[in-house]
Amino acid sequence: MHRAGHDLNSLAEAAEVSAKSVERWISGNAIPHPRTRYRVAAILGEDESYLWPSAVDSASLTGAELVATYPRRSLVPRHTWMELLRGAERNVDLIAFAGLFLTEEHPEWIPTLAKKAAAGVRVRLLLGDPQGSQLAARDQEYRIGGGVAGRVAAVLAYYGEAMPETVEIRLHDTPLYNSIYRFDDDMLVNVHAYGVLAACTPVLRLRRMDGAFFNTYMESYERVWASARPAMLAQEVPS
Repeated sequence: MHRAGHDLNSLAEAAEVSAKSVERWISGNAIPHPRTRYRVAAILGEDESYLWPSAVDSASLTGAELVATYPRRSLVPRHTWMELLRGAERNVDLIAFAGLFLTEEHPEWIPTLAKKAAAGVRVRLLLGDPQGSQLAARDQEYRIGGGVAGRVAAVLAYYGEAMPETVEIRLHDTPLYNSIYRFDDDMLVNVHAYGVLAACTPVLRLRRMDGAFFNTYMESYERVWASARPAMLAQEVPS
């Protein structure tokens, strides 16, 4: 409650219940009905199974969390990327080495992302560090002679020209086991395979329920975010 900025009264008002009900939840003397549980979990940004573990069937939620799978990223329906971005109201988090396909294949990606950030959505972008060893290793793996660093430079130029100052961009030098694209409680995970271009590797579509899948990838994201350095766009992007 504190992390979400609520006290007893404000949570009761948002959940459309009495303050006494909230007190009983906190003390463990009562468990709300499913509809109220879902509402409260959404207000607090937590999972039902975390707030009321005894009331939720975790096994069924784990299965429900995996919404769809695609054998190749190129087979993810084109409209999916923009629909998820347009629906985001709290968080947009991205980790990739470049993710250039978003800016080149979806003309509305950058203006929509900028509008979301201006409206208060927290936008965090993690891109590969051109000065790091991991980007060089991926470039050697793909045998494209410096092309990965060039793609990062292009993406930084795109974002640097259009993003408001609230958008946070950092550069990471970590092994990229997966590219992660998070939109509130929805996520696309591009699973990587050695020597295979990201566009040709599988994608998982997740929707956070109990967090069995979703939270694992977010924990990884937060670890990389903490170790990454801020992108100095004016210095990083060549003129």
